Amino acid sequence: MEMVSYIVDAVRAPIGRKNGTLSVLRGDDLAAQVLNGLVTRHDLDPAEIEDVQMGCVTQIGEQGWNVGRMAVLAAGWPVSVSATTVDRQCGSSMQTNFNAAAAVMAGQLDLVVSAGVEMMSRVPMGSNGGSISERVLERHEIVMQGTSAELLADEWKLSREALDAYSLESHRRALAASDGGRFEREIIPIELPETPAPEDTGNSLLQAGGGAVAAPAVFAIDEAPRRETSAEALAALKPAFRPDGVVTAGNSSQIVDGSAAVLIASERAVKRLDLAPRARFVSFGIAGVDPTRMLHGNPQAMEKAVAKAGLTMDDMAVIEVNEAFASVVLQTVQDLHLEERMDDVNPNGGGISLGHPLGATGARITATLLPELERRNARYGIASMCVGFGMAIAGVVERL
Repeated sequence: MEMVSYIVDAVRAPIGRKNGTLSVLRGDDLAAQVLNGLVTRHDLDPAEIEDVQMGCVTQIGEQGWNVGRMAVLAAGWPVSVSATTVDRQCGSSMQTNFNAAAAVMAGQLDLVVSAGVEMMSRVPMGSNGGSISERVLERHEIVMQGTSAELLADEWKLSREALDAYSLESHRRALAASDGGRFEREIIPIELPETPAPEDTGNSLLQAGGGAVAAPAVFAIDEAPRRETSAEALAALKPAFRPDGVVTAGNSSQIVDGSAAVLIASERAVKRLDLAPRARFVSFGIAGVDPTRMLHGNPQAMEKAVAKAGLTMDDMAVIEVNEAFASVVLQTVQDLHLEERMDDVNPNGGGISLGHPLGATGARITATLLPELERRNARYGIASMCVGFGMAIAGVVERL
């Protein structure tokens, strides 16, 4: 009998800009609210959950001490609910999707939460890193990810104009999705302590008073997409990694705060708890590639995932490719010959517009993929992300 890993639901916090609305919260406290929002939606006793797999890249400070377990305890869940924290860098919570689904498919677990968190305002990216082994440096040239994004632009002949045009469209799509209510099903509103408000971007929910504007009691709308951006504004930005380069802050993913969670169940758990699954994980693919160019593994991971499912990319109605950099997405589009299918690639924006909260992005993309499949009445979708030091991970989802 085939063991199935059902996706009961996938949710996320609204994404906060760096030093923005969410920055008043610790990562474990933010993730705790997302976990509680997930189980509350389904009137589910958290004691039923056997494990929480939490993706997090910068596991230091407030995100140390196994932040997955800390989030479970902060949520007030029974101490019987165990948790672990996983680092596959940008693919961390896609890896926890993989781990949880594999455990269910193997018959070892029946009800698992795959989640992720990254508070980049409070725990700076790279702050947990150290020196790199001389043995590695003897074999490979290790560069910054932005430099790798430049190498992709060189090799795949991607112009500054093409990168900026893609980035502008990412913002347009994210704002259209937000304004059209397409994110509402996936977002868990987050309760905030009272603090002075950050600069109003026009996107966050702010309570207006008679004078000063105070931070909202509840934060429910992504604040990273930029209404004010334009082709001219993007063109005016200087290259960020090479004086003669094409990669800028405007065509790179935004540094943000966020958390997301996916409830994964076996058929036994679905029947016993009367759950209504929305989808299932079909297959996953993992790729290792040159760690200097490092960001170009999405096509290999996606091809492995669809092959394991007995499918092709033509079967994928929605294609989510994490927008670490615009050059990553356009390189993937070239390699997989998706130029005529750009409406299917990141249809609701991505890391450039919504932001890329590192360890949370895999689960966040999953939460965005599901309602888009439902909106299109489509069967299959795929989500993929490049990973630092030359890796990538992808997962195929089937809507039920």
